[in-house]
Amino acid sequence: MTNTFKEFIQKVGSGSHTSENLTRTEAYTAMKMMLLAEATPAQIGAFLIAHRMKRPTGEELAGMLDAYYELGSKLQPINNNKIPIVLGIPYDGRTRTAPINIITALLLASAGQPVIMHGGIRYPTKYGLPLIEIWQKLGVNWNNLSLEKSQEIFNKTHLGFIYTPHHFPLTNTLWEYREQLGKRPPLATMELIWCPYAGDAHIIAGFVHPPTEAMFQTALEFQGVKKYTFVKGLEGSCDLPRDRTAIIGVSSSTTQEIERLHLAPREYGFTPKNVPLGTTEQLIKDMHSVLAVNDSELMQTALWNGGFYLWHCGISPDIATGIDKARELFTSGLVAAKLQELIGNW
Repeated sequence: MTNTFKEFIQKVGSGSHTSENLTRTEAYTAMKMMLLAEATPAQIGAFLIAHRMKRPTGEELAGMLDAYYELGSKLQPINNNKIPIVLGIPYDGRTRTAPINIITALLLASAGQPVIMHGGIRYPTKYGLPLIEIWQKLGVNWNNLSLEKSQEIFNKTHLGFIYTPHHFPLTNTLWEYREQLGKRPPLATMELIWCPYAGDAHIIAGFVHPPTEAMFQTALEFQGVKKYTFVKGLEGSCDLPRDRTAIIGVSSSTTQEIERLHLAPREYGFTPKNVPLGTTEQLIKDMHSVLAVNDSELMQTALWNGGFYLWHCGISPDIATGIDKARELFTSGLVAAKLQELIGNW
């Protein structure tokens, strides 16, 4: 048993009145010791549940990210005049609403905007539909690739994927603890702002609970990240909802305050309805229908999200023009062609 790690448990697990926050250095050491299995299983389990009960701080998330950056894999910078965006989407997937983020990624890449995604298999505690399964059903098997091959595809197509079970295998054992504990530990929050890219990037992370946004901001300020966006999206993802006003926080170029966006989909002609998630097979069928430019509820979601992100990435001058641009990219076949380009690299 390591005394160093025991001290971390004592700090975060001493109760509501006497527990203490870890410093960035301590959080880095704790995360590294867990990844390298230098702490015992009993210690790791105790720490994860105690840290959840205490609630993490932004400084602690920054320290945990330090360990990820030291030990994890990264895609290397590509030759492009646009800063890649990294989409922080919950690893435990979706269970209620149909995800549109992969279509959004294809659309942005077809417009020349590099996009990076990351994730793994069906993870606890939600065990929802993960990104990797959707990609597989579309014919893109990121899970079979070496990091070198993923880099090659990213260079060619401007779409990259870090599949953590293969590209960052040190994280695999931590998922076993999460399953046994039955609760999402703070590292699941930290993963949403992890940037597996070695150059400058625009981090776009989804969140559910408002306090998470301030925690994200503090962690990224410790990391020196200047460009970020936080989306109160569907099931904690980066997907803009249609059944309510989209609440978005954007880093400011002039102050440390988050600039707030409130976007009502009805003001852009979209009905207030999210597409429910049915079977995976139906979702894939609906996605192919979007790529074939057939009108549907999922197409409306694709245009709403596509229009926002085309504007937010600087490709379109405003959201309304972005929606028109998204429709044009679908109609021209460029988005469907981007998927075929990816499939052709396997």
